[in-house]
Amino acid sequence: MPDIAVSGRREPPPHESVQGARPRVALVGTPNVGKSAMFGNLTGRYAMVSNYPGTTVEVTRGTASINGLACEIVDTPGMYSLLPITEEERVARSILLAERPSVVIHAMDAKNLERSLPMTLQLLEAGLSVILDLNMMDEAEKLNLKFDLVRLKTELGIPAVATVSTTRRGLGELKKLIATAARPAGAVSPVERLPPAGRPASGERPVDYGPELERALEAVGNQLRGKYSISRRAVALLLLQEDPEILELVKQKEGLRAARIEEILAQAQKHSPEPVNLQIAMRRQEYARRIAGQVIRAGKEGRISLGEWASRLTMNPVTGVPIMLVVLYYGLYQFVGVFGAGTLVDLLEQRVFSGFLNPVFEKAVAYLLPWPVWRELFAGEYGILTLGVRYAIAIVFPIVGTFFLFFSVLEDSGYFPRLAMLVDRVFKKLGLNGRAAIPLVLGLGCGTMATMSTRILETRRERIIATFLLALSIPCSAQLGLIFAMLSGHPAGLLIWGLVVGAVFIVAGQLSARLTPGSPPSFYMEVPPLRIPQIGNVLRKTYMRIEWYFMEIFPLFILASVFIWLGRISGVFQLIISGLEPVVQSLGLPKETAVAILFGFFRRDYGAAGLYDLQTSGQLSGIPVVVAAVTLTLFTPCIAQFSMMVKERGWRFALQAIFFIFPFAFLMGYILNQALTFLGVQI
Repeated sequence: MPDIAVSGRREPPPHESVQGARPRVALVGTPNVGKSAMFGNLTGRYAMVSNYPGTTVEVTRGTASINGLACEIVDTPGMYSLLPITEEERVARSILLAERPSVVIHAMDAKNLERSLPMTLQLLEAGLSVILDLNMMDEAEKLNLKFDLVRLKTELGIPAVATVSTTRRGLGELKKLIATAARPAGAVSPVERLPPAGRPASGERPVDYGPELERALEAVGNQLRGKYSISRRAVALLLLQEDPEILELVKQKEGLRAARIEEILAQAQKHSPEPVNLQIAMRRQEYARRIAGQVIRAGKEGRISLGEWASRLTMNPVTGVPIMLVVLYYGLYQFVGVFGAGTLVDLLEQRVFSGFLNPVFEKAVAYLLPWPVWRELFAGEYGILTLGVRYAIAIVFPIVGTFFLFFSVLEDSGYFPRLAMLVDRVFKKLGLNGRAAIPLVLGLGCGTMATMSTRILETRRERIIATFLLALSIPCSAQLGLIFAMLSGHPAGLLIWGLVVGAVFIVAGQLSARLTPGSPPSFYMEVPPLRIPQIGNVLRKTYMRIEWYFMEIFPLFILASVFIWLGRISGVFQLIISGLEPVVQSLGLPKETAVAILFGFFRRDYGAAGLYDLQTSGQLSGIPVVVAAVTLTLFTPCIAQFSMMVKERGWRFALQAIFFIFPFAFLMGYILNQALTFLGVQI
């Protein structure tokens, strides 16, 4: 549990300079409201601007000069409430409460003011210094919505500004407000600056929760004697909403008084005519509705825009499914599979490496290193230069690069949340909801990155199911591209591969949903406008992902080559390969396939590239090509993904998953080979 309390000694307010510390400005809000774009505008540093939740699960920080004042800017993960449900919200709340930012910018979609204001009220009740940012104002104006910002400021008692982060509109005014709020001269802490109990400047209480709850809040507040980084009223509200982290914190700080606090909470729950959590949420929503009604003026409704019309088509199952199939066919199969894994791989692998670079590497290493063993490390059959660098740049990079470009286009267009809405009903049967489409589609890029992104799912049950499905049946982009390349000339083989892997995905998901304890998931998601992707954004995001590939993944190819070299000279690999040969031969595969299978444990794309080499050399053809593709797709995840599974889900889950997946992959390969051979299928 993050420590969200101020320590026993006096902490200086965030505005005070601590060894030159800068004022901290936190950007908060629901996903898809332009926080990351605003972060880039303020800092001049590009952050991934995503149209789906989850991109900012890893917190992004930067520095900025705001009208001459040096500040630290923090882009927090998307959150809907200070009462956390997802890992994203827990991280965001920890930043707000533990790091005590000088200024909190609550960015919201101006079109959804009423829906977003309840969190503004929570921020005020917590005693944070808030600036309200009505972003995406251009979209609101297209709907003929007009806002009375003066009335909004008066009602809430905080500064408010209208912005469009994509065009930097309103940025100058926002910077002025930040500089004014964060100036260290004569400044005090946010809790001291705001009126008590979260009251706005007018002196009115933002939300009156009714006589019974107000008495309970006052009684709990009177019992709180410890020092907290938020107002006592906010602590009491979170306790009434049964926040386990806050309750544990109060027990630590209040000692014997905690028992009396729990008695008050129990009495409030007992005498409430409806669940307290619901009552608090409804009161906040009523207040938000009243404010929205006073500050928003709706003009005549215009015609449905082309973008809105297209958006509806993507979410309607009748039209959305064909659109999804078209997107996947042209994006994944034609662009990534045919162009990336075919045209570009042939160009780099055959002409550049095999035709020119590899002979140069071999001659140079032979000249510089007279010892055969060391020559094998750099330029042998599995050498760093001739295998590791060749696979990473000539075979995997074109596939990964085209996938990243395709993925960035989908992100910038806003299609992913619509895809999530479209598949939600199907995913419910797998124990997941539509949000799970995001990590599962990310898995088609990199399983390691996708496993990490399962943090966006609400419950541990969903995260376990999604992690298992990623490990079992979701091929990464490099593996997928190579499989497409192997089967591109065999449509029947590609169809069989897709049906088998798809069936495994569905059956495994349904069984996981039945066997994994927990309640079925709920689903909510902000849907951003459907836009034409901006070339600049797409190229920057693609570049950042490619940079990540070369920084994080490329070294693994080098490391894998070193491990293979060590395994070969020590004889360990030969023992393992000898043990695997009869297994792969029972699947109808040549014994050389055992080497590719073993390499697949180091890198999935290594294994796929090994199968690709066997096919191009004529050692793998017909039914065995499909059997090998299915077996390797279902095979254990690579070391990097396995490590992330351990980090996210623990050793026990990771080992249980591997011990199931390893034999299951070979069993499916055996059954498939027997079935296709018996039916006389021609590939």
